[in-house]
Amino acid sequence: MKIRGSLLARNTLLNLAGQVIPLLIGLATIPYIVRGLGTERFGVLAIASVVLGYFSLFDLGLGRATTKFVADCLGRGKQQELPELIWTSVGFQVLLGLAGGVCAGAITPLLVGRILKIPMTLVGETTTALLILAASLPVVLACNGLRGVLEAGQRFDMVNYIKIPASTSVFLLPALALPFGLRLPGIVLLLVLSRLGAMLAYLWACFKAFPALRPRSAFRFQSRLLRPLAVYGGWLTVTNIVSPVLVYLDRFLIGSLLSMAALTYYTVPSEVVTRLLIVPSSLVATLFPAFSSIDASGDKSKLEEFFARSIKPLLLILGPLLLLIVVFSRELLDLWLGAEFAERATGVLQILAVGVLINSMAFVPFSLLQATGRPDLTAKFHLLELPLYAGLAWILIGQMGIVGAALAWTARVSVDAALLFGAAWRLRLVSLQALINNGLVKSIFGVAGLATLLGLSCMAGVSVVGRGVLTVILFPLFALGTWRFLLDQWDKRIVTSFAGRWLGSAERAE
Repeated sequence: MKIRGSLLARNTLLNLAGQVIPLLIGLATIPYIVRGLGTERFGVLAIASVVLGYFSLFDLGLGRATTKFVADCLGRGKQQELPELIWTSVGFQVLLGLAGGVCAGAITPLLVGRILKIPMTLVGETTTALLILAASLPVVLACNGLRGVLEAGQRFDMVNYIKIPASTSVFLLPALALPFGLRLPGIVLLLVLSRLGAMLAYLWACFKAFPALRPRSAFRFQSRLLRPLAVYGGWLTVTNIVSPVLVYLDRFLIGSLLSMAALTYYTVPSEVVTRLLIVPSSLVATLFPAFSSIDASGDKSKLEEFFARSIKPLLLILGPLLLLIVVFSRELLDLWLGAEFAERATGVLQILAVGVLINSMAFVPFSLLQATGRPDLTAKFHLLELPLYAGLAWILIGQMGIVGAALAWTARVSVDAALLFGAAWRLRLVSLQALINNGLVKSIFGVAGLATLLGLSCMAGVSVVGRGVLTVILFPLFALGTWRFLLDQWDKRIVTSFAGRWLGSAERAE
């Protein structure tokens, strides 16, 4: 399978659309759903999705492991090994889903009766809804595995043609069900049927993308493949368990050490600025199977090239955008939420914006390490960071309030980035010369220069009008300098190719 930069760029845009479109539909439909269901039923529906997400850990990382091993086969040109690998992995995930569903069903009475504060009038509905979700877990895990197969083959067009309708149905189906008077069990059943439809669509897409899977003789379960899949997936499971703790620990500490009001002043800017991480997450979803295939083929120079060229657009796109947020954070918050909120949350937004830029860069070495067979390192780094971060956050929140929480989070992601980049360099996956040759170092200096000029204007106390004028002058100059000095012919070909396709599509639409 030949992997080109234009293919990765196209797939990244498809993945971005796959995240943004459901988000926009959710923003439009959630108020209607809340009014129709009522706050208590909507809360139960939200809890149900959280419970399903938690029990999806029964996947044991096999969805991503499937992507890794299938991409390896494609990179080595061993397509004949695909059927037994794919059906072994997907079949094992279905078995794990059955086990997880039984466990989820068994603890449902405990969840409803003792752990969750469910109103007595909703106990029956909630119990039925959770049992329906428990029964759907094999379908959920099968979806993960089949989608991973398509991702390994860089068929993100098929993935998103299925994923976007499936994700939007989470919001559209409850909204459409309300006029018919459906309660929680009926709505959850509709959502499960939607997921079943998605699974069948993924299965059809896999048959289309990989015809070798179709014959009956291809349906083989090889137990010898379970150990490498389980070992690789096990380390991913460690990461999947620890990562949510690292993400939400600051909020729990703020809630326990400060107040709910302080938590609000922290959560709102945090939620807004971290939404930008959908850009690097869309990119690395494409990079992971690409890195796996390239590594399996033994082409180290191409691996280094794609590594450097993947970080560069993140830096050149998110860098200026996050700098704007830092420079105009007070004015943005004031305009959106008022002067008091801006007074309390400006520092938080500025610090977190810096952290988001650093964290977005770290997505690339994180994906590289996992794709080259070292998921143990990413898991060990998270295990190492957790106690250190918890201690630092506890101290800084106690001394500095929510600004301390933002500093602790940014410090944690900075250390994480240093560990990931350091590991990639130590394992000789990338070299400094490759970063220089592909223009990454020049891009770092370019964004740093822009940050210095804007930062000096803030430190000098320049008015918002003055900062606005400076921004209007600097950003076109930065864009021009980027095109002239930071992008090479390879980058420009991709940009002009996409611009040409977009203009061609617009002309045909007219």
